[in-house]
Amino acid sequence: MVGMMVLQVVVAVIPGEALEIGAGYAFGAWEGLLLCLIGAAIGSAIIFFFVKLLGVKMVEALFPGKDQFSEIYQEQQAAEPADVYSVLHSRTPKDLFTYFAGLTPMKLHTFLMISTIARIPSVITSTIGGHALGTQQYVFAAVVFAITIIVSLIGILVYRRISKQEKEKEKEESQNDTISQG
Repeated sequence: MVGMMVLQVVVAVIPGEALEIGAGYAFGAWEGLLLCLIGAAIGSAIIFFFVKLLGVKMVEALFPGKDQFSEIYQEQQAAEPADVYSVLHSRTPKDLFTYFAGLTPMKLHTFLMISTIARIPSVITSTIGGHALGTQQYVFAAVVFAITIIVSLIGILVYRRISKQEKEKEKEESQNDTISQG
């Protein structure tokens, strides 16, 4: 299970939720959570190490057409670790985030601590649901997955609203700067 989670993190296109549900099914909610977090931490450390070693060129080579990588890299050079995590996580797909963290000045242990804590809510809902499936508690599993979907949708809507407000504010500030310079 740990090895499969390492592979899932390293090969960012493999969906992690299916493995997490499987971990809960096979090992129970809490042991499944632990195994998933250990595998994700090992996979994240491997990526982090190679990105630190090879730099932005590695990320751009693996994900061509993602021009924002260099921009994000430049923005994050002087930021605090929690700010780096917040900005990168909000601007990149979850599975690609690990590749960007190595481009920042963040230390490995800080990154692993922040990313592991941030993964817990998602992983525990998957392992609880998987465990419920394994113990034939289908209604409970359906409720867990339904609540997860609802909370995720609410999060997406709130994120989009905040992003829209920030873009409008930036646009207004840019227009005000243009007016004051003219």
